[in-house]
Amino acid sequence: MNDPIEISKDNSKELVKGFAEFRENDKPVPIVKKLDFLELSKSRRSIRGFKNQNVSKEQLMKLIDAAQSAPSGGNCQPWHFYVIKNKDLQAEIKEKSCGQDWILTASAIIVVCSESQRSEKNYGERGRDLYSIQDTAAAIQNILLCAKSMGLGTCWCGAFDEKKLSEILNLPGKFRPVGLIPVGYPANDSYPTQNRRPVEEIVTFID
Repeated sequence: MNDPIEISKDNSKELVKGFAEFRENDKPVPIVKKLDFLELSKSRRSIRGFKNQNVSKEQLMKLIDAAQSAPSGGNCQPWHFYVIKNKDLQAEIKEKSCGQDWILTASAIIVVCSESQRSEKNYGERGRDLYSIQDTAAAIQNILLCAKSMGLGTCWCGAFDEKKLSEILNLPGKFRPVGLIPVGYPANDSYPTQNRRPVEEIVTFID
């Protein structure tokens, strides 16, 4: 790691140039704008079209790392993730997902599965039917927000044939596919803000 650079009257003009660059040894380093969490969550969009640009395994593993950090009932972690890069397999998935052609523009598709038996062991029927779905949903949201923070686009897709998708991926019987997440670099960065219900319609305070 480089030693800290002390800024003085003599070197300040060389170290700082304009708004967006910090000069060190004559090599401009872009300043990345950090979003606070509320700004990040409000700026996330469902992206349905991606550039022909690869998302690396390292980037995908960061998304899985984010998913793994999601909360789960009793820390059961009832999830499993399939990361699909194979284009032939992606095409089969597309056919069982209402034929949404834009899915094929994604660099990868993350298939999020619920392993409900893990929750059922601790919480019975409620764990199997509710907690395991809640937990995988939390993991999916972590993926969406982490991707946004990395400059990637995603879309949470739930319209697919569970049985057919399970057959395509040869899923073990204990895994239920609950979400598809195409991942890539957005082809269009100017997706409009979606209307949200007024806050007064969705919250009740009880003092």
